Amino acid sequence: MKKMWLTILCMCAIFGYSDQSLGWELSGQKEIYLHNKLGEKIAVGYVEFKPVNQDISFDIHWNHAKMKDYFLSMREFKCLDGRDEIQCQVPYPYQSPKTITATNYAWLEHHMLFLFKAPKNFGANLWNGIYYELKATPTGLVGTPHAVDLVAIGAPPEKLDVPPYGKNERTPMPEGARWFTQMTIE
Repeated sequence: MKKMWLTILCMCAIFGYSDQSLGWELSGQKEIYLHNKLGEKIAVGYVEFKPVNQDISFDIHWNHAKMKDYFLSMREFKCLDGRDEIQCQVPYPYQSPKTITATNYAWLEHHMLFLFKAPKNFGANLWNGIYYELKATPTGLVGTPHAVDLVAIGAPPEKLDVPPYGKNERTPMPEGARWFTQMTIE
């Protein structure tokens, strides 16, 4: 079994990885789920993928019926209540290409930002940002939570076509640190 997986990894490295080779394509409508510590899978929206030349365009539709309205720090947020924390969707506030490739999901990740807060805390702390870094799997995309400071997008970036949260601007969160432990797109 170990030898088989090693062979598959070598083939992917030699011939290039493709989500299509695994039976899952970045096209059409795909559901967005948040998974909590209890193993529950909550449908929070969907993404519409469309091929455009070499790239793939995306359009996200959040299911606000699953979310509650919170007025935090003089602003309305759409949030999900968890046992220990509240997680709120943060719209990316600037124009962006809204395209990805089969191996680069940065703009999609930027349009799926969240923040977290304890239910007892008043207001929103923008340094409590969550960025779900996506990886391709045979059944879709799996996002693991990374910490980001949302204050960084409080003013427009110099270049609107460059995602502001690169690898150096985000930190992987310890496993189980957040109530919603992962995001999937299936």
